[in-house]
Amino acid sequence: MEPTEERMERFSKNLPIERMHAAREGGKTVGGAGAFPFELTVPGGVVPTAGVTVVGTFPTHRRRGVLRSLMRAQLDDVHERGEPLALLWASEDTIYGRFGYGMASRTGSVSIPKEHSAYAQPNERRAALRIVDAGEALTLFPRVWNRVRLKTPGMIARTRNWWEYRVLFEPPAGGGEGGPKRFVVLESEGRPEGYAIYRHKPKWDEGESDAELEVVEAIALDGRPTAEIWRYLLDIDWSARTTAGLLPSDHPLWWLLATPRRMRLKIGDGLWVRLVDVGAALSARTYATDGAIVFDVLDEFCPWNEGRWRLADGRAKRTTAAAQLRCDVTMLGSVYLGGFTFSQLVRGGRVEELRRGAAVRADAIFATDRAPWCPEIF
Repeated sequence: MEPTEERMERFSKNLPIERMHAAREGGKTVGGAGAFPFELTVPGGVVPTAGVTVVGTFPTHRRRGVLRSLMRAQLDDVHERGEPLALLWASEDTIYGRFGYGMASRTGSVSIPKEHSAYAQPNERRAALRIVDAGEALTLFPRVWNRVRLKTPGMIARTRNWWEYRVLFEPPAGGGEGGPKRFVVLESEGRPEGYAIYRHKPKWDEGESDAELEVVEAIALDGRPTAEIWRYLLDIDWSARTTAGLLPSDHPLWWLLATPRRMRLKIGDGLWVRLVDVGAALSARTYATDGAIVFDVLDEFCPWNEGRWRLADGRAKRTTAAAQLRCDVTMLGSVYLGGFTFSQLVRGGRVEELRRGAAVRADAIFATDRAPWCPEIF
């Protein structure tokens, strides 16, 4: 989309001007990078985090060090602000590893044909569904989101402006993608337990509906309301298929559907995480066991992280003890939210096991009960 004045004004509601960096040459801007001031859910807690966004350079200034300079200025700023983490969605998967970001989650896109949308088990609706407008959604949906995001690594806190100008915003007629956004809430005894935002994209093929029901976002407190909100979406009439993106790798749809093989699934990379302050970041989350592990961390771009770190009793401190695992800081980003394991990275040649069994012990320490999930690109 073209950066119109209206779009830039709306975008600026959530991005403080002081979190923008610009590369300039001859008085003209040739590149830029921003960072949203997020509160990110990590295993066992929340952490102030830089949500990197709108990164780019003019095509006339490719491969001239502009991006590197922007990343240098931005990460120095994040470090000075005391934010131990940065995260982003990578436009290209080869760009951000050189700046210390590691792929931290997988995300799935699905297309479910109407004729293969039956559930494996009977689904009795226990809650009430109600169509609401954006104003009522602004009141109800955050109640569900806040409860879910506090137990889901990868989710962020949303401000009122974030809801109003991003999640629920509907562009003027003709400016959106497909039909208008629809909002539905699932309530039990008057309390919201789930919600969905979706679009119906009409299309006809030789007198039959070939329409797509696009699920923009569907969030529910636990398994039962998840099953109910998805049953509603899958049953909407005049839809040949239901599509959704940005789903976590452990989404309940795998087990809800009677014929999951018929669910056309595409898996890609999700969040990329950068430990800006290794000690603070590792100490900010909780762990599954009280074991200890010593890492030899390599970090060329942020050398203050280089060296040996001992993680024990939930705290990471400098140490002179012998290292058990050696890895680049990117790989700490990959395991941080629980999306990948050290054993996987050892097998993939990205982590070096210096003491036999260290990877398995580290896996037990870093284990989480759910896959990381961020349901929106920022």
